[in-house]
Formats: sequence, structure tokens, C-alpha cells
Amino acid sequence: MVAGTAHGSDHGADPNRELKASVAAEDADRDRKVAYGTRRVVLASLGVLKEQKAGRKRIRAVALASVLVFLLVLGPLIWWAVDNLIAGEHLGDIASQFSLWVCILCPALLAAAVMAGWLRHRS
Repeated sequence: MVAGTAHGSDHGADPNRELKASVAAEDADRDRKVAYGTRRVVLASLGVLKEQKAGRKRIRAVALASVLVFLLVLGPLIWWAVDNLIAGEHLGDIASQFSLWVCILCPALLAAAVMAGWLRHRS
């Protein structure tokens, strides 16, 4: 081996080649392009994540509102039906039968509507 060379590497000829290249900004354009590309990808991902979070919040709010409306609409009817049954009314009375059917059918219709919306949104 020749004295003064660095065991077959390029760095023996010019040890400050990378420093000179960075000072001269020879590969700054390439670094800038990579940085811009990375920035675009990160901002796009951030936008997608924000949209997904907003969608989940909207779905949660609609579900909570629908449950509250359902309870506010059917609450008095359920109270009346239970009060009639406890007060000694017979199940054969038309009012008791109607209130029981409404208390059974309304939750079933709501469940069917929720399932239909979920299946439509899923596909």
C-alpha cells in the first residue's frame, strides 16, 4: 500500500468533499425537492386524518341526537303504558294494546333504519 492513501477509499484524496459540496450548495436543489415532496405528503395525510376525525364526530353527534329524540318522543308513551299496566288495566283494553304495540314497533323500526343506514354507508 502507498503511504498517505486511506485504504482504498475516496476520502483520502479530499476529506472535505462533502463539506465543500454542502457549502457550494451543489445538492441543495435535490434536498429541497425531497423536503417539498415530504411536506406535501405529510400535509395531505394530516388533512385526511382531520376529515376522518370530523366524520367520526359528526356520526357520534347524529347518533346521540337521534337517541335523545327517540327517548323524548317515546318516553311519555312508555311511561303511560307502564302506568296503565301497573294501575290494573287489562291487557285486553284497546289503549293498553295500542301502547304496547307502539312501544314494540317504534324501537324495531328505529333499529331497522339504523341498520339500513349502516349497511348503505358500509358498501
